[in-house]
Amino acid sequence: MALAEAGSRGQLLLWPRVVLFGDSITEYSFQEGGWGAYLAERLARKCDVVNRGLSGYNSRWAKLILPRLITKSTSAESTVAVTIFFGANDSALKELNPKQHVPLEEYTANLKSMVQYLKSVDVTEDRIILITPPPLQESAWEQACLAKGEKLNRRNATTGQYAQACVQVARDCGTEVLDLWTMMQKKQDFSSYLSDGLHLSAEGNRFLAAQLWSHLDKKLSTLPLLLPYWRDVDHAKPEASLL
Repeated sequence: MALAEAGSRGQLLLWPRVVLFGDSITEYSFQEGGWGAYLAERLARKCDVVNRGLSGYNSRWAKLILPRLITKSTSAESTVAVTIFFGANDSALKELNPKQHVPLEEYTANLKSMVQYLKSVDVTEDRIILITPPPLQESAWEQACLAKGEKLNRRNATTGQYAQACVQVARDCGTEVLDLWTMMQKKQDFSSYLSDGLHLSAEGNRFLAAQLWSHLDKKLSTLPLLLPYWRDVDHAKPEASLL
């Protein structure tokens, strides 16, 4: 059978997708052992996991980019979940990192704006998960800053204010939220979750993957396996199973 004929007989296969939208902690999530890679493995044959992490970005820039990533014309209805994971850069200290810093009130407004935009293109609030920035281990991050000839440009207490704002936005907008800042600090020495005081270590990736999976599993557990299991394909007449 010619490929063109086969294509005309079978419906176009559209994989549902989970979109991971965030900063470097999202961009790096597809590295070996990363939380995004874990999700992609768990959801193989059910969903595409799409990495839209942008290293160094803050919520001000993210708000501008989001309409270029998800629109009604790009099958928003097939977007079964979106994570919004900003704040680690927004919470940088203004006097030491003015380029990435976003004031707390604006950060709150930007998160709300992104949720409202997604709802406007039919990605409903039950498919949106906000993630707070993780806690900052100041001594390790200070060493990373000093290695670049810079001063410590973030504080954990400040990051916590942004995390609390993120949790409040989720309450106000009716989305789910993963409060990493609080959850990670339930461990007395949370530094093991971080590779440099800011970004996730292997342990931190495993922790985030497990916590996020508990949210996604209940949303996506009913999604079917796309295309039949190979033992179920009619080998004598595969088009009967596959088209």
